[in-house]
Amino acid sequence: MSLTVAIIGAGFGGLCMAIQLEKAGIRSYTIFEKGADVGGTWRDNTYPGAGCDIPSHLYSFSFEKYSSWTRRYPGQPEILDYLETCADKYGLRPRIRLNTEVTAASFDESLGRWRVRTTAGEELFDVVVSAVGQLNRPRMPDIAGTSDFEGVSFHSARWDHSQDLTGRRVAVIGNGSSAAQFIPRVAEVAGQVNVFQRTPNWVIPKMDATFGGALTTAFRRVPSLQRGYREWTYRYTEGALYPALAGGWSTGLLRKIALGHLHDQVPDPELRAKLTPDYPIGCKRIVIDSAFYPALTRPNVNVVTDRITRIAPGGVETAAGLHQADVIVYATGFHASDFLAPMEITGREGRRLDEEWKDGAEAYLGIAVPRFPNLFMVYGPNTNLGHSSIVFMIECQVGYIMGCLPYIAGRGSMEVRPEAMDTWRRSLDRAMGKMIWQAGCTSWYKNAAGRVTNNWPAATTVYRRITKEPRPGAFRFAR
Repeated sequence: MSLTVAIIGAGFGGLCMAIQLEKAGIRSYTIFEKGADVGGTWRDNTYPGAGCDIPSHLYSFSFEKYSSWTRRYPGQPEILDYLETCADKYGLRPRIRLNTEVTAASFDESLGRWRVRTTAGEELFDVVVSAVGQLNRPRMPDIAGTSDFEGVSFHSARWDHSQDLTGRRVAVIGNGSSAAQFIPRVAEVAGQVNVFQRTPNWVIPKMDATFGGALTTAFRRVPSLQRGYREWTYRYTEGALYPALAGGWSTGLLRKIALGHLHDQVPDPELRAKLTPDYPIGCKRIVIDSAFYPALTRPNVNVVTDRITRIAPGGVETAAGLHQADVIVYATGFHASDFLAPMEITGREGRRLDEEWKDGAEAYLGIAVPRFPNLFMVYGPNTNLGHSSIVFMIECQVGYIMGCLPYIAGRGSMEVRPEAMDTWRRSLDRAMGKMIWQAGCTSWYKNAAGRVTNNWPAATTVYRRITKEPRPGAFRFAR
């Protein structure tokens, strides 16, 4: 095949796509990466304690197993090293354009190709694969006075390592997974930490452990042992964690574990009451951490549940008064439901993707959109997981896209039919109605209208089956 492919992003998704192109002998591709190196979210998120809450042997490519993981739950440096190793091993770097952001892409109907505009110029490609992810644009809270603060402030995803927090008064706004990881580290050195919590999260223990030299050696020398461990981990997430999100047998058990964890680690009943959620477990992203609660019980840490009224020059102001701060850390998440933004994507008939998605992002299988031929997405709408490894989903999507390329090479541009999208939407809505995410809480899984646009509402085995190969009848082709 002589197709030219533009890949946007050099994180897990973009690297996976490029590796599979290399394996297929297709080297006419370019990876555009806005950052200074590969790694995506694992390059950007360098806050103290940054790591993954999915076991390492599952949070990696099935075709590139890594026997040298040092612990069950990997830290950010180790994951980044893994991705850099993959880029080097498969010879991807010569085709990666670093510090080059894609600003727009438009489908030229007369040529049947995409015009991709970057900060360096414009180029033509037959196929565009967006692998920009869902957690790449930090979200700042809509709070009055943020520019008035006279101290230092930054988002946790853009951690300012030039700041020494020793002895300082630190305000943390937000209490999700990132905050749960860095608060224990900050609390060890800061003079005072005020954690501003709007809604408590369900927290379950992180059953972490280091892999000793003997086990690491065994993984390396006996590949079947590593495969078996990975398979066991996968079956656990599907068999025990997924049912909890679908109102299945493990929902009550998981809630019991979380409440027991809270009771064991937070002896103060007043603080425990502040940290007890009033919504079903799994409705929001579950925090998996064993150091978070103990950090909140430290004498120099205070959990503030009063509503923030404004950011003042000297700190954070609530209805109860001013909480003085030298540093404010915003652990307020990402623009997770604004898929592909801020790129301007224009398809057939001048259709703008952001306008097509004004009521919420959607894509057939989370991969393709009507009126946007030869445009594919990795980690697109409704493909995020609340229980297992997104790398599994990425491999499914990349495999599906690879299956589309021969059709494009042989039959021209490939565009999902609107009726196929309608059928997909109906099946997605039916499945979504069974999930705990609809239970009334506010989470980043939903867009502003309350529609769940991020998560996949079924077992990953189902997604693997339906993305095994493209169904030509779902598409129309044109030369």
